[in-house]
Amino acid sequence: MTTATSLKMLLKMFHLPAFVSNYEDLARKAEQEAITYERYLHELAQIEAYDRHNRKIAQLLKRSNLPREKTLETFKQDRLPKKIRALLPTLCEGSFLGRAENILAFGNPGTGKTHLLCGIAHELIKQGHAILFTSAAMLVQKLLIAKRDLRLSQELKKLDKFAAVFIDDIGYIQQNREEMEVLFTLLAERYERRSVMITTNLVFSKWEQIFKDPMTTAAAVDRLVHHSVILELNLKRSYRAEEALEKIMPKSESEEGRAE
Repeated sequence: MTTATSLKMLLKMFHLPAFVSNYEDLARKAEQEAITYERYLHELAQIEAYDRHNRKIAQLLKRSNLPREKTLETFKQDRLPKKIRALLPTLCEGSFLGRAENILAFGNPGTGKTHLLCGIAHELIKQGHAILFTSAAMLVQKLLIAKRDLRLSQELKKLDKFAAVFIDDIGYIQQNREEMEVLFTLLAERYERRSVMITTNLVFSKWEQIFKDPMTTAAAVDRLVHHSVILELNLKRSYRAEEALEKIMPKSESEEGRAE
């Protein structure tokens, strides 16, 4: 066995794929430029660290189920209220996750709630945080199946691996008592331990439509609000309506309508 073959086998054994792919080219460069052994090893280690980081981010993004196109780059941030625009850099930095704080986005349909929080979630993933995106309806059904199979605690432990669970459209689910109970169990389990990110078209005063019972509603709202950032997107015109208008109206007319 040659030294090169043995080296490749060892590097694969140590799970250093970037070393395997780059050590020969970098060795030739080191010979040509008289690079020291220490610098050669340092450059290889940097390449490995960069490659490992990118693979981790790709894995987190795949596990997140986030819509790939809903990033801050594709979101019209100039439509946001000034207070929310000012908060964005802090939210994207992710320190709220360490404090187990929540993000609650309220607004009428089409105001960009989901897109905004997805954009924030994408930025959090770039920071190396594990985020899970799910519709409220799908989450409730998954928890119900786990409860039926006597493995609800195991399912909650799986969700606990995510720094934030992003529950989309919580206002659209029409729940019976059993569905309400599993959702409340999740919120109670994550309280002051892990974050949730929620979008809804219902103000808190109407959350009894979700939880059915006044006491449970009050308890759920209390847990969510205690440590939270509330984003209100009550825009005059919905994000989707404005996009449609821009397609059929000259730019100047669209901007004039927005200013009204």
